[in-house]
Amino acid sequence: MADIVQQIADKVRPVGVSTNYGEPVEVGDQTLIPVSLGWYGFGAGGDGENGGGGGGGASIPVGAYVRRPGQDLQFEPNLISLLAVSIPTIWVTGKALAKVVRALKK
Repeated sequence: MADIVQQIADKVRPVGVSTNYGEPVEVGDQTLIPVSLGWYGFGAGGDGENGGGGGGGASIPVGAYVRRPGQDLQFEPNLISLLAVSIPTIWVTGKALAKVVRALKK
């Protein structure tokens, strides 16, 4: 079983960069390179007779690198997706910090 997991990991590992940076797209006189935050995971297990496995992943568009004529390459964030990702993260961090502060006060 460990050999299968290692083989899958070796095949999936190089996918990261091509998943997070898209192919350049020409729009008028500008070149856009889409950027996303992506992750994936998989697992497998068994008890000798029975086994199973599964996996999943997600990709969130965070912005694009934009090249305009006569200008350097610049990153322009996708504010809506950044807010969608950062608001829950900030909320969870605040809750965790509140619990830590309460525990330290005792």
